[in-house]
Amino acid sequence: MNDSPRPRRGGPARTLTVERTERISPHLVRVHLGGEDFAAFMGEADPARLAKTDKYVKLLFAKPELGLEPPYDLEALRERLPLEDLPVRRTYTIRSIDTATDTLAIDFVVHGDEGIAGPWAASAEPGDQLCFSGPGGMFEPSVNAQLPRLYLGDESALPAIAAALEETPASASGLVLIEVGDAADEIELTHPAGIEVRWLHRVRPDGGEAVHGATLVEAVRALPRPETLPEVFAHGERGAMKQLRVLLHDDWGIERRALSLSAYWALGRAEDGFQADKRVAAGQIFEGE
Repeated sequence: MNDSPRPRRGGPARTLTVERTERISPHLVRVHLGGEDFAAFMGEADPARLAKTDKYVKLLFAKPELGLEPPYDLEALRERLPLEDLPVRRTYTIRSIDTATDTLAIDFVVHGDEGIAGPWAASAEPGDQLCFSGPGGMFEPSVNAQLPRLYLGDESALPAIAAALEETPASASGLVLIEVGDAADEIELTHPAGIEVRWLHRVRPDGGEAVHGATLVEAVRALPRPETLPEVFAHGERGAMKQLRVLLHDDWGIERRALSLSAYWALGRAEDGFQADKRVAAGQIFEGE
């Protein structure tokens, strides 16, 4: 689940069909999507965007009881439906694209009935359809194997981090810190031998749970300032990313243009509100975005 910083979105709305789903962890469902529109999507998408490891699409979810058929004509729907009945937009990273099977995979964080996209993914069955547009994307790992890596995030950034690790030079070194609920939420990642992956848990041994993002921020603050400034990919909850911006940019001195750092979501805010917040200072990671 994410929202990369202001790339130009491209491509018309398309409809993909659920081919299959798989439970990656107790709170992560991978949905494989294909169908007739896959070829059109691949043919029209900007190849440069498809090469990004944080590439994402905008998904549209309609209320099932309204019986709306994708793809949705939002302009026409606005004329006949109240605001609360319009399809809602959510942003998700494309975990992978498989041209051999003409499918793409999207990972959804699922916490019971919370939200819209998670419950949809948890109950998705082959033949279900999903309307989307895109892709967008900004980040590709450097091909410079001598450049150390520092990849930081929570569940929302896990698909992009996993994809980046798979494209990182095999001889690269570095550190990955990923915050999840507990050990059951850890998944197997493919990564260079020189890159250490540390899983951070919000749920403490006493059963209590830290505020989302606090464990990640604490772990990064405990790191010594590196002698060689690393390539940084840091994405997750907005409050945590603001704190990491202070450390990485203000204290460590990593230039803004060298940081892939943004909020994918904000605690207590649905995506519509989260996106609106970006237009005011309180919702910005860097001043004057």
